[in-house]
Amino acid sequence: MNANLIPRVNKVVVHVGVGESGQRLVNAETIMKAITKQQPVRSIAKKTLPTFGIKKNEPIGAKLTLRGKAAEDFLIIALKATGNSLKRSQFDMQGNFSFGIEEHTDFPGMRYDPDIGIFGMDVSVALKRAGYRIAMRRVAQKKLPSRQRLNKDDTIEFVSKKFGIEILEAA
Repeated sequence: MNANLIPRVNKVVVHVGVGESGQRLVNAETIMKAITKQQPVRSIAKKTLPTFGIKKNEPIGAKLTLRGKAAEDFLIIALKATGNSLKRSQFDMQGNFSFGIEEHTDFPGMRYDPDIGIFGMDVSVALKRAGYRIAMRRVAQKKLPSRQRLNKDDTIEFVSKKFGIEILEAA
């Protein structure tokens, strides 16, 4: 098989939505830093929602992007925290998938601390094949050939082989 057709993990985005600024947001950032060993960036509210007590431009969450070896290492740990299973509906048609982790205590080495609380997180994974940059570059941009594009079945096959994940049919 052509080595350029093997999918790769392009990036992993981890997001924790707290819904408010203050100490809870700081606690969420410290949890993310402990798990991923990277400094998160704050997410800002785009509009005011008085029913939820959210003001425009107020920090309400934290996110970070992992690439390369760090992304794959984190993905292995995060998938174990989900029980090594994903639903088929969590994959999209472009070779990406997302899943949620309900409690940060599911990660190894993390314990419950009443002063910090419990935080869940969203994990989004983007997979690409080598050569996808020709569709993204500014100079001499070209259309990505159909055999270079990832689809849902390619992604599911790659994830189940590489990470040993069981794919569940949506019920």
